[in-house]
Amino acid sequence: MPGSKERERRRARERYERQRQVERERQRLLRKRFGIGLAVLCVLGLIGGLTAVFVGGSTPSAAKPKATASASATASASASTVAEPAHHCSYATSGVAAAAKKVSVPPATPNYKATYTAAIHTNLGTIDMNLLNSKATCTVNSFVHLASAGYFNASQCHRLVNSDGLYLLQCGDPLAKATTKLTCSEAANAPGSGGPGYEFDSENLPTGASSSGTVTYKAGTVAMANSDTSTSNGSQFFLVFKNTTLGPTYTPFATITSGLDILQKVANAGTSCSYSSGGGAPKEKVVIDSVTIKQT
Repeated sequence: MPGSKERERRRARERYERQRQVERERQRLLRKRFGIGLAVLCVLGLIGGLTAVFVGGSTPSAAKPKATASASATASASASTVAEPAHHCSYATSGVAAAAKKVSVPPATPNYKATYTAAIHTNLGTIDMNLLNSKATCTVNSFVHLASAGYFNASQCHRLVNSDGLYLLQCGDPLAKATTKLTCSEAANAPGSGGPGYEFDSENLPTGASSSGTVTYKAGTVAMANSDTSTSNGSQFFLVFKNTTLGPTYTPFATITSGLDILQKVANAGTSCSYSSGGGAPKEKVVIDSVTIKQT
């Protein structure tokens, strides 16, 4: 019958339209999921790229300095909510790479009332400094612990930056052994990539950044290097020999009282190779024979 045939054709068209609608919806969901997955991959790729640049306790690229910092600046609330001097310290080991040189984790209870000085004995002379225990207690607690354990002994300062507003010498990685010829390699486990097997939060971060988001780390400042996060401090540190412009993300924990002339001599000698993140290996080899701590 004509009426019956028409109804069948209409039902067939409706089934077809429903199937098309289902297929369109399926394709839309697939595209959405693909887009989300692609975005995640892009983010992971970006993180991986940043990690390649900053891992190992490096400072920002010399081509794009972020800010400077004052050794006498007060703590940043964004970095730590613990009042200084801190009475308790946390050092994370979970998910952290193995120590470049065997060492224990610092005590969780620091001697926050102590006054410390440190002497970095190098092949070029001694660099003396006052440790800012009342302003960066957990950082000083870690540094004193590592120095007392001989962690820095027979290591090289592996990175010198002397241009574009950055004037610093970076040290503190036992992978840069005294006998190693530095080649500016950025491969895994290369000098500059090592740490103590634990990480801890930033302290004493400078405030009052300029409109460009930078501050000045004054000549004589000693600050922690990190992996561009406030919780990735380890053993590496840098010594500033001329006012330096950086982002306010590096913990100042000491001030140099003598030995700036040693750093200037190293800077004047230049570098023998270049890192992609800026700076290079010092031509004038700087070997840390030992670091002694004096409590007063």
